[in-house]
Amino acid sequence: MKQGLSLVLGAGLLLSPVGPAVAQNVVEVPIARQPQVAMPGAEKIVLLVRISLITLDDALRTGNYTVLRDMGAPAFREANSAARLSRIFSDLAAKNVDLASVAVIAPQLSEKPGLDQEKGMLHLKGYFPGRPVQINFDLLYQAVAGRWRLFGISVQPGTLTSPGVAGSAAVKK
Repeated sequence: MKQGLSLVLGAGLLLSPVGPAVAQNVVEVPIARQPQVAMPGAEKIVLLVRISLITLDDALRTGNYTVLRDMGAPAFREANSAARLSRIFSDLAAKNVDLASVAVIAPQLSEKPGLDQEKGMLHLKGYFPGRPVQINFDLLYQAVAGRWRLFGISVQPGTLTSPGVAGSAAVKK
């Protein structure tokens, strides 16, 4: 038997004029494995960060957190209703934090991107420099069907020296 395959025995009834007979079929079926995930390139990392923060900005402006929730990994969606996300990010909304500048400013990573092969997770932490407010972010993505899906998000407005009040949502363990 090939490595990475499992053996499945199936018993089926075959009807014949003389009576039932049992036949056994041997079928090789691939074992479901977590596929290896690759570290995305710099352009993809910038795109992931921008899309996540622009989607959060849209939610803050409209009060509708459905798209932010729906772009998440399955466990993120299960753990966070749109109403819960609204409560979590209410401080950012109340302070009228404008995240639109993330569309044109290059994000700066404060830590090397982390990739956990076993869990299929990508961790990105950094900031968008700005005056008077810097936007700090801490994002976690999970590989789902070949795509990076949001698993955790923390966004904090702050100065260049100190972060401010945060809004964050993730899957609680």
